Amino acid sequence: MNVEQALNQLKKDGFKYTGKREQMLELFSKEKRYLSAKDVLVELQKNYPGVSFDTVYRNLSLFAEKEILEMTELDGEKKFRFSCATTQHHHHLICLDCGKTKHIHSCPMDWLEENVESDFAVTSHKFEIYGYCEECQAKSKVTA
Repeated sequence: MNVEQALNQLKKDGFKYTGKREQMLELFSKEKRYLSAKDVLVELQKNYPGVSFDTVYRNLSLFAEKEILEMTELDGEKKFRFSCATTQHHHHLICLDCGKTKHIHSCPMDWLEENVESDFAVTSHKFEIYGYCEECQAKSKVTA
């Protein structure tokens, strides 16, 4: 997804264009990592000093509901990133320090379906692995 596609999706669904929304989407298009609502607020306040946390969070929730952003929870805090451009089923490795992600193209559900007989009807699932990317590992060795 990119900014133009996201704005078109919002317009198609009856939501109006605002500069704040565009700036939020631009931030996600540049960052390529998970961001907290506070990260977004700090960035938005540079151009919109009066913007509230509620406005930011409401828009992040809207973007997640419209599948423009993906959401995860790290350390009890919701974090967001642009939805993946790929339509292939995949999961993520997520760096706990910088929030960068990497795709995992195999799915543990494949194993489960092949090896566990169940009458449980799975409707969706999410699989994420948390750790530290190479850059953050190197950075912690320098500061440790």
